[in-house]
Amino acid sequence: MGNYFSTIFGAFTAILKGMSVTFKTMLKPATTVQYPTEKLVPYEGYRGALLFDADTCISCNLCVKACPSFCIQLENATNEAGKKIAKVKWYTIDFGKCNFCRLCEESCPTKPKSVWHSLDYEITFFKRDEMVRCWQKGFEFIGKYFDREAKEFKKPEGQVQIQTTQQRCQY
Repeated sequence: MGNYFSTIFGAFTAILKGMSVTFKTMLKPATTVQYPTEKLVPYEGYRGALLFDADTCISCNLCVKACPSFCIQLENATNEAGKKIAKVKWYTIDFGKCNFCRLCEESCPTKPKSVWHSLDYEITFFKRDEMVRCWQKGFEFIGKYFDREAKEFKKPEGQVQIQTTQQRCQY
């Protein structure tokens, strides 16, 4: 008989605990975001799409060496004599291979960083060519892709950019 009442008492206290959590949550304001019309801005440490600044890059190849996925390619610029100079001619990142580990950003010696993660989380690709982003001097931070059918560089279309550039790390 004592076991019966202890079971009832245990179930009753469990219901009271559950109802207290329900009532506490019910009185708090809703945190739902109406997604297509409202966007959340991620926290500062979020690793979104990689962006590149060709003007800041010194073409040291440290980001290429630090990348475990081998998704970064870099071509040094040359002067009239054919000697390499501390500027980048082409910089390419394959987002299909990138695992967003941030090692390229950490290895970059420039201040501000020439390669960094943005806060964009809605980067879209409609075909394989769009996953390989290319940069050279004069290109925007988001880069362009080479369309093999049209044989020209195109700006990526259909992307909703939350923040085109973020404050780059000064360290």
